[in-house]
Amino acid sequence: MGMITELTHRCPLQCAYCSNPLAMDAVKGELTTEDWCRVLDEAAALGVLQVHFSGGEPMARRDLVTLVRHASAAGLYTNIITSGVLLSDAAMADLLAAGIDHIQLSFQDSGASEADRFGGYRGGHAKKLEAARRIRVAGLPLTANFVVHRQNVERVDEMIALGEELGAERIEIAHVQYYGWALLNRNALLPSREQLERTNVIVAAARTRLSGRIAIDYVVPDYYAARPKACMGGWANRFINISPSGKALPCHAAETLPGFTFPSVREHSLASIWAESDAFRRFRGTDWMPELCRSCDQREIDWGGCRCQALAIAGDAAATDPACARSPDHHRMADAIAEAENAPLDLIPRRLQHN
Repeated sequence: MGMITELTHRCPLQCAYCSNPLAMDAVKGELTTEDWCRVLDEAAALGVLQVHFSGGEPMARRDLVTLVRHASAAGLYTNIITSGVLLSDAAMADLLAAGIDHIQLSFQDSGASEADRFGGYRGGHAKKLEAARRIRVAGLPLTANFVVHRQNVERVDEMIALGEELGAERIEIAHVQYYGWALLNRNALLPSREQLERTNVIVAAARTRLSGRIAIDYVVPDYYAARPKACMGGWANRFINISPSGKALPCHAAETLPGFTFPSVREHSLASIWAESDAFRRFRGTDWMPELCRSCDQREIDWGGCRCQALAIAGDAAATDPACARSPDHHRMADAIAEAENAPLDLIPRRLQHN
């Protein structure tokens, strides 16, 4: 079981594919250091094994080192998912002393010009390369995460080569998943079928070539799928996500779902939220499923797919995920692909807009 702690929505980058909500939590509403430490203790007691410090940019929190140290002392495996632009020599030394186990470093492209354009941060790519060097010098495992989309997917081979050059133990080639800001920018980001097929070939060849040396994770867009993915391992099955303001969520995009009251860790224990809250129980397991899913032999493999995607595409969070070829709404995926085919490439950059 893992926990994703979104420490803040603040971030020096302005990625147009960010999955953060359009209305983000304000700094003044973020959980305090004491709040987070209590949540980490409760997570360890609940049986959480891994904690992923995320955001926004988790290193924008001045207490990140304190939280890593506390999580490590509680016996949790600690991972930071970061842009790397704030990972100085001093920050790296402090995190090592605190007991950090792993760092996942995100990249917007293979080269500085395009990467900095997509990230909206001049000089950001150079800082990421320095961050990668610091991580490897420190002896930590490095995951290089490349987010790919219509406007950079032609350079996937260069991205894999960069990950190899940086000494990454794992490379993630992750097509944009369309929630939050990414959904807003879908027409400018969704790749063509030809682009996807070419990427499939490149990744398959790289996996063969790098087998035994570098693991490559590959995440494809659901819009081209015939089967839904087991989103987050199934609703409230394997992960719990805590927002900067303390809302407990089954996944990072769940706040888009209407008719839910997501409990806060300020008011409820993590154990009671996990076991008793309606928000976590509503789509857990298979009893909630419509008949199309309930009688499917894949129901305990994909767990009905993504509820947020069902809402975004079909307009009903309880509907069969439109990624499934059997869904009556599956045609909407093809409609979205066709709509994006000749759409402008203009992107709306991520901005910190408060609730």
